Amino acid sequence: MQQREKFASRLGFLLISAGCAIGLGNVWRFPYITGKYGGAAFVVLYLLFLVILGLPVMVMEFAVGRASQKSCAKSFETLAPGTKWRHFKWWGFVGCYLLMMFYTTVCGWMFAYTVKSATGTFIGLDSTGVAGVFSAMQANPGEMIGWMLVAVILGFFVCSLGLQKGVERITKMMMACLFVILVVLCVRSVTLPGASAGLEFYLVPDFGKMFTGSTTAEKWANFGEAVYAAMGQAFFTLSLGISAMAIFGSYIGKERSLMGEAVNIGVLDTTVALLTGLIIFPACFAFGVDPGEGPKLVFVTLPSVFEQMPGSRVWGTLFFLFMSFTALSTVIAVFENLISFCMDNWEWTRKKAVAVNAVAVMVLSLPCALGYNVWKGFSVPGIGDIQELEDFVISNNLLPLGSLLYLLFCVSKGGWGWKNFIAEADEGQGLKFPKWARGYLTYGLPALILIIFVMGYVPKFQAWLG
Repeated sequence: MQQREKFASRLGFLLISAGCAIGLGNVWRFPYITGKYGGAAFVVLYLLFLVILGLPVMVMEFAVGRASQKSCAKSFETLAPGTKWRHFKWWGFVGCYLLMMFYTTVCGWMFAYTVKSATGTFIGLDSTGVAGVFSAMQANPGEMIGWMLVAVILGFFVCSLGLQKGVERITKMMMACLFVILVVLCVRSVTLPGASAGLEFYLVPDFGKMFTGSTTAEKWANFGEAVYAAMGQAFFTLSLGISAMAIFGSYIGKERSLMGEAVNIGVLDTTVALLTGLIIFPACFAFGVDPGEGPKLVFVTLPSVFEQMPGSRVWGTLFFLFMSFTALSTVIAVFENLISFCMDNWEWTRKKAVAVNAVAVMVLSLPCALGYNVWKGFSVPGIGDIQELEDFVISNNLLPLGSLLYLLFCVSKGGWGWKNFIAEADEGQGLKFPKWARGYLTYGLPALILIIFVMGYVPKFQAWLG
């Protein structure tokens, strides 16, 4: 039996867990969805739902991991032996693979844009010209596969060095660089002429912006859409439900309570998201760009915005280097989940687990990379192309239902049970999990998760029904 690896420091645990949470949901989706739903008012709703939705499930994942000292491959049968909960391990394993099947491609885009910014590809281009560069990249299967492979190889190389010497050391360095670049970009953006309008939009709540429409029914419908979007963003930003966080709980000791650690990680995750907004919104308003332009905001609009700044090549390169660090930190964290699962479930060495998973992820990531060119004609009605299908399966299904299962496992008598969970969560110094929240976790939170799950299908059914 191999001795279980441990983090070298508490800081390593916090930064790696935060690195897993800090991903493209923070720096890609958060800015444009905030712009779409009214700015600061949406941010307030997001923070509220982050506390009541995300943090409890994060504590549960950490508790399951720390109590069992195993990845999801063995954690459920260790804590609830002889029950059917042991089958839940495959949920996490498949979920991590599905996430990486499209995440590695988007991570590759970040690397590509860092190089393109540094080499001056965007010099002199407006948003139409940048859109042409992005479309040309997507249409080139060699370039798409090449950058995806860079993401896969870099991620597994770091993991191959071991938990402390690879995952912990490299992630700590990336996170330190990430925050330095983030602060530098924030200072540059908020000091642009005309940036004050963007700061007001982003920092001064105006809930009236959520009630748009010509009739009362339309206004309340749009407000409901904004509330659902805030719930979804708060929930999905932490990648909960596929055991992506549980593994890091298994690598730590019992010196600190898990609620306190989850709050610290949530603060780091939210800080990055909020600071990213301080980069994007002042810059957009300074140059007259709509901040609610959707996914193309990062890959089409922002490069043209940076191009209008003095020293455009430097600022554009720094921004996409920051984006690359956020994406790669999540890739490394999820790869570590896959590796640890194989080591626990089949008693493989780390070297073998790295080699097998690297090949598997490369092959399984090909459909997404080819979905923009060779397999461009593939589309699922109401959902979209290959990447959108993979994202739909993980975001609208595995994450919410997986989180619901974690809840049931931790609060029901047929699983691990409330007493065992609360004892594990509260062990150590620091903030304790509120015991009065048991009723909310048993009835209220499952209801909210089911609402998120059902609402994710509403627009799909509307599209299917024509």
